[in-house]
Amino acid sequence: MREAVLRSHRHAGLARLSAASALACLLASVAPVAPAFAQDVSELATKVPSGTQMLLAADTLVYDNDKQTVTAVGGVQIDYGGNRLVAQRVEYNRNTKRLVASGNVELVNSDGTKIYSQHADITDDFADGFVNALRVETIDKAYFAAESAERMGGVLTTFHNGVYTACEPCEDKPDKAPTWRIKARKIIWNGEKKTVRFENSNFEFFGFPLAYLPAFEIADPTVKRKSGFLIPGVAYKSDLGVGVKVPYYFALSPTYDLTVTGSGYTKQGFLGEAEWRQRFNNGQYSLKIAGIRQENPDAFIDDNGHNVNSGTEGDPNRFRGMMGTQGQFAINPRWDFGWDILLQSDKNFARTYDIDGFNDSVHRSEVYLMGLNDRNYFDVRAMHFDVQEDTLASDPTARAAKQPWVLPSLDYAYIPDMPVAGGQLSFDVNARVIDRDRLDTALANSGIPSSVNNVRGIDGQSGRLTAEAEWKRTFTTDGGLLLTPLLALRGDAGYVNASSASLDAINQMATNLGVEDDMRSSLARYMATAGLEMRWPVLFSMTSSSHVFEPMAQVFMRPNEQYVGGLAVPNEDAQSFVFDATTLFERDKFSGYDRMEGGTRANVGLRYSGAYDNGWGTNAVFGQSYQLGGQNSFGTPDLVNVGAYSGLETATSDYVGLVGFNSPSGFSGSVSGRFDEQSFEIRRAEVKAAFSGLPVSLSAKYAFIQAQPLYGFSTDRHEVTLGASTHLAENWRVFGTGTYDLEQSVLVKDGVGFAYSDSCFTYLMTFSERRDLNTKEVSQNVGFNLSFRTLGDFGSSQRSIDTIQ
Repeated sequence: MREAVLRSHRHAGLARLSAASALACLLASVAPVAPAFAQDVSELATKVPSGTQMLLAADTLVYDNDKQTVTAVGGVQIDYGGNRLVAQRVEYNRNTKRLVASGNVELVNSDGTKIYSQHADITDDFADGFVNALRVETIDKAYFAAESAERMGGVLTTFHNGVYTACEPCEDKPDKAPTWRIKARKIIWNGEKKTVRFENSNFEFFGFPLAYLPAFEIADPTVKRKSGFLIPGVAYKSDLGVGVKVPYYFALSPTYDLTVTGSGYTKQGFLGEAEWRQRFNNGQYSLKIAGIRQENPDAFIDDNGHNVNSGTEGDPNRFRGMMGTQGQFAINPRWDFGWDILLQSDKNFARTYDIDGFNDSVHRSEVYLMGLNDRNYFDVRAMHFDVQEDTLASDPTARAAKQPWVLPSLDYAYIPDMPVAGGQLSFDVNARVIDRDRLDTALANSGIPSSVNNVRGIDGQSGRLTAEAEWKRTFTTDGGLLLTPLLALRGDAGYVNASSASLDAINQMATNLGVEDDMRSSLARYMATAGLEMRWPVLFSMTSSSHVFEPMAQVFMRPNEQYVGGLAVPNEDAQSFVFDATTLFERDKFSGYDRMEGGTRANVGLRYSGAYDNGWGTNAVFGQSYQLGGQNSFGTPDLVNVGAYSGLETATSDYVGLVGFNSPSGFSGSVSGRFDEQSFEIRRAEVKAAFSGLPVSLSAKYAFIQAQPLYGFSTDRHEVTLGASTHLAENWRVFGTGTYDLEQSVLVKDGVGFAYSDSCFTYLMTFSERRDLNTKEVSQNVGFNLSFRTLGDFGSSQRSIDTIQ
């Protein structure tokens, strides 16, 4: 026997082993023994750069020429192309072309996958092999273990008495059973099909067997896209019955796929869905269709005998469906183009059947082009609002048929990089064209058609183009006073083509309000503003806190707003107006472009903020607004009476204020309100309090709005909302919420739920109720969701879960 022995000290570092070509082959394809990372040798070899050297560290290196073996013994570590093998002993037999590693074998692939074993016996081409006491940890934290594993034909890897889970081991109790795991007599990984098959398996939950599964198959955890059945879902609605959804996924290409879903409902029959998705280098789009032939349309009939969600009463056509598409593409780094379009047979189809991506109560269908570059912003889009409601179109409260087409809406903003006269110059452009084919009105008395007091949208077409330029500059005096002069110029041009029904409604409204009817077919108007803002922040520093008091005053001088007082201009985008502490110092307090604030106005108030060494913070705002000259825009009526009850309709406005605080412990709160300028009576108020911490989080909100008869609210509104969440244990949480109408003594909505969540499993169940304030009818919703990491989700749609979240 001829034997050559090479001994090296550990600190001597690494020695080259060019003769052991099989070891290089091992490390080039280091991972084929486990399903999460096994790959063909040629595939892995391409990942190692040519010319890469293999480095070996060992206590002893033995060449046995008689037995044709090369053996590394004692603390063996081999590095090759980012892969690493650690073992107590590694032997390669040139005759049998087998490699044997033993003693605390640890194999780390270049992608981070780790293999642990006591013994591995593999051929040098890795087509066949056998491993004892195997444990595998993938890069995405999936875990395999088996008593033994063998590889055959370079394709199939079989784990005997194997276990699979995606739950990380407990550091304190490594022998504790994971939240879930699958134990199987055999786990067969197919490297060609990229599948993992479990035979004679048990699904264990918290260590207890939950289900016996003779055989089932999942995709390789590293495979992100593979054809096959997805996790099914369940649903329940009173008009649909119990439903079961079974989706099937087609991975047709790396860039496009198709998902087909069949849903069976006990009351309405079979619903078919299909979704096509395709991705490109610069964007992606999707197309979804759904259809059903309803077995029981009468289930949608309301208390008045109307078939709300399934066509007109007695309609023989039972087929209902939808088509929706969404897309977004980057034309270049600055410009994006996209769309979101919904077409359906009934206004509430997508929401009734919970079609994912199109089930919002209000869905905005649009096509848009958007650009952003430095200080430039451009946005143009065509829009239509799809209100998915249960109300019949003939009902005065129905909203769907009254929604306009916006063709188009345009916004452009630009701020030059260079200062102008030492200050900042900005430009804004807004344009919109609206087409509505049904008049949108509100009645002071629902039983009297002529009692129109609100025309929210005209039947016909209207358009407006607005351009505005603003300049402002801030000066600081020696005493710390901040002076900001401001100049602004705005011009509008517009047209209106109203139907005769709209003109009649406007005339009725003018009669009811005692004003003139002066609707214009075209208009041009302007607004020039000269303003000055004065702020004097004063800092008070104390031993444990600092406080900033900032008296503030603004004066804006401008001419009267044109075309007001005679119901001359439609108001489409400036209807949602609230005067409070957050809008006190706005130059133009209207929420949109269809109205503009005119006359000379002063805004006066005090702002405060405080910071404490213990982490607490406080803030406050209090002030008032004054109409100094000209016509008060908020005291003149328009088609929606936007200034009524605003607190700004008189020369001296109501007082507005806000006080808030926050603490490092998670406790926060605020009180805000609007108070009558003479009696200090509360007109509007909101109180909020919250605590966010462990194990309990709490929230409370009280809202009050004084009666607003012109808006249809003849009595005061008082509402209280409470919410709570508590952790019962490390992973368990219970939560609930409720909203109570104090004026009508009705629990408007309430809900409760509980949840469990850890690194590999999430369970969530909710129950919620909602009551109609007019009919007192109660609708209930039950939602639940089970999510097993790497396996999939099972349960209700996310909309059901979000009801009380």
